[in-house]
Amino acid sequence: MIVVFTQFVLSGFVVVLAGTTLSRSADRIADLTGFGRLLVGSVLLAGATSLPELSVGVYAVRTGHADVAVGGVVGSSLFNLLILGLVDLVHRSGSRMFSQQAASHALSATGTVLLTSLVAIGILLGPRLSDFAVGGVGVESVAILAAYLLSLRLVYRNQMVQFAKEGEAVSEPSPGSEATLTGSLLRFGAAAVVIVLAAPYLADSAAAIADRTGLGETFVGTACVALCTSLPELVASVPAVRLGAFDLAAGNVFGSNAFNMLLLVPLDLASETPLLADVAPAHAVTCLCSVVVTAVAVMGQLYEDERRTRLVEPDATLVILLVLGSLGIVYALSSGRLPLPAGL
Repeated sequence: MIVVFTQFVLSGFVVVLAGTTLSRSADRIADLTGFGRLLVGSVLLAGATSLPELSVGVYAVRTGHADVAVGGVVGSSLFNLLILGLVDLVHRSGSRMFSQQAASHALSATGTVLLTSLVAIGILLGPRLSDFAVGGVGVESVAILAAYLLSLRLVYRNQMVQFAKEGEAVSEPSPGSEATLTGSLLRFGAAAVVIVLAAPYLADSAAAIADRTGLGETFVGTACVALCTSLPELVASVPAVRLGAFDLAAGNVFGSNAFNMLLLVPLDLASETPLLADVAPAHAVTCLCSVVVTAVAVMGQLYEDERRTRLVEPDATLVILLVLGSLGIVYALSSGRLPLPAGL
């Protein structure tokens, strides 16, 4: 047990260092390219910090643990929202992510709702849709990929419209900035590689600890593995907030959640059979919980009254409590204390 715990701590420390480098490099890349922190946070940083979910998921699928793979992906979305709530709650500045200043993220967050809902439908209808699979890839994966590309296009177009309204344009790199941009890209790529290499050790040690405590595989994937693979989002968001890059932090969380759903496409390709047809229906409940929490987060961003009543009006505190309650539901489902209807 001591060896497993030591592996967990050491690999987690490596992921923390790599995640910090990711956030700083992404912030620098956003400044040098002029594409804006919303777009860079939603795509570049979100994609890199989702690499642990991909590497762990592929490993789990190939070893016959589809529930661990899917649970890690959909559960990570809940933990990312928890991170968003915690960072907003402890941040003492007047500019907060659950406010009108961050309303530009509502479009990105709505895209994650669309993708997560499609995943929930795929899980519930997966066995019935398996007859339409092509080459072992489910039709739901095709729908997820198309929805992600559509959402990404909308976010990009919205960013360009905002630039036009503000009288700005995508800036050209300044003279002498190419070397700096190259260095930032190299650091970003190196940190991403480190995360990919360290993630399996982190997930294996977390799964071993969970196994020795008697937790079920569904809960291990949704809670333990998801917590581990969400560490990059945590360590990427905290430095981003300290740098004043709120667009980068919020865009990272919502973008990561959208990217997490996209990861089910390569995981489906790595599976010999349609992935979502072979997992427990309880994962659909996790998806629906993530949709509810995301909706509350968006309401918090669009809600104009900054004087809010905790636990009642949409804010960081309510998001945190909803995530914790969702994890309690997942545990009750995996332990059999809250059985699903017989038809599911």
